[in-house]
Amino acid sequence: MKQTVLAALFFNISILGFSQTAEQSKIIDSYIKNVIQINEIPGMAVGIVKNDKVTFQQYYGRENLESDKKVDSKSMFRVYSNTKLIANVGLFKLVEEGKLSVDDKISKYIENLPKDWQNIQVKNLLSHSSGLPDMADIKDFAEKATHNEVIDRLSKEKIEFEAGDHYRYNQTNYLLIMMIIEEITGKTFEEYILENQFSDSRNQVVFSSNSVEKIPNRVGKYNYNPEKRQYEKLMTIDGVRSHSANGLAITLPAFLQWSIHFSKNDFLKPETKKMMWKPFNYKNNDWEFAHGWEITDSNNIRSYGFSGGNVSAYSIFPDNNMAIVVMYNGNKGFPVMYQMVNHIAGIIDKKLMNPYMLAEEITIAEPFAHPNLKKEVYGYRIENDKVIFSYQYPENSNTEFIKNVSVAGAFNSWNMNDVSYQLTLKKNNVFEVAVPKSQFEKGKTYGFKFVMNKSGWLTIPYNTANTDGTPDNNFALKID
Repeated sequence: MKQTVLAALFFNISILGFSQTAEQSKIIDSYIKNVIQINEIPGMAVGIVKNDKVTFQQYYGRENLESDKKVDSKSMFRVYSNTKLIANVGLFKLVEEGKLSVDDKISKYIENLPKDWQNIQVKNLLSHSSGLPDMADIKDFAEKATHNEVIDRLSKEKIEFEAGDHYRYNQTNYLLIMMIIEEITGKTFEEYILENQFSDSRNQVVFSSNSVEKIPNRVGKYNYNPEKRQYEKLMTIDGVRSHSANGLAITLPAFLQWSIHFSKNDFLKPETKKMMWKPFNYKNNDWEFAHGWEITDSNNIRSYGFSGGNVSAYSIFPDNNMAIVVMYNGNKGFPVMYQMVNHIAGIIDKKLMNPYMLAEEITIAEPFAHPNLKKEVYGYRIENDKVIFSYQYPENSNTEFIKNVSVAGAFNSWNMNDVSYQLTLKKNNVFEVAVPKSQFEKGKTYGFKFVMNKSGWLTIPYNTANTDGTPDNNFALKID
């Protein structure tokens, strides 16, 4: 696979592990500006906390497309499902105080639940293993529907699976978490959260799940319509029922200050955080998810976080005493928040860079940066009696944490662990393996993909000429 121009754009400012904070900040700022340019992002705020101090805090672009008002320290970005992290901390504060156990049945705190909801436990809500019908799938709620009216409507839908069976992301879980918090504290969810987590920044946060409500300094969200080739402002109106799941809008300074408090154990004791971050044991899958937090491992370094609305991400690296906040208001292409967190973390410390995510960032951004690239055959070439599978990792980038690259396809039952198809590193970051041509039937088309570190299936470049035409969009190999 040939090296693209985009890789140079990203990697000439990338993962060299600079030691001076000023130099890091310059590199991070340049990287962010490239991301904004490539993805045509209207406005963004990015912050970093290291050793309980803000080391990076920058603002870019406009709050909304209807005016020229610039993003600044007063701009409140709606963080959507990152609100769940705030709700998680609030709930575990009650656990820490002995007012609640994650093993409690939710019926202990919420009256008149449907019969088949009665035995669901608090931990099933946090781990998205409740099996409850998702209120996000129901479109006939009134804006001001009460919590009980929402539950009554949902009771007409079937339970999807037995509680604890597996992971299925679900907004109903956080309506119930809100109701439990309110029952125990005797306060509204919003009052409880503001008093306990934002006492020093109340004027920098607001709860509202109404996208069209006019709120001073709140940043609007935009979805890109590829057919019309323009942004369209989000007009969704949820009610108070969604406040604990997606309703928080917050300034970057307030989010960073929240992160510092969280890191310094001002909200929760270390043992409580350890309990919250413990992976949930699902009955029928090995999905790794904590009690309300995503778990990410990069080169054996663990981080915790979440994302929201495809426009925000928060990630904390406890062992590095570092956290990263990314918030923006829309992007033309594939959501970039996870790739940005990964890339920024890798600039600060190369050991935090996930090479798979970095490769995906380049591939996914390519059609927006260079939409007119000529289609070419990628992934293999034929030399004499050999088929040589070839994967190009971006040149001048660090391959230290690439443990292996393999090729899997219809020719080996999509087995990423097949030793005959393990690639070896050549010069210029090229990984290759030669396989006898006789192993492939003439005239037959084989779909295949490359896999990094035995888990990351690599997206093929958009300008690949040899695709198999399936929804999975694989490379295609054919021996004439």
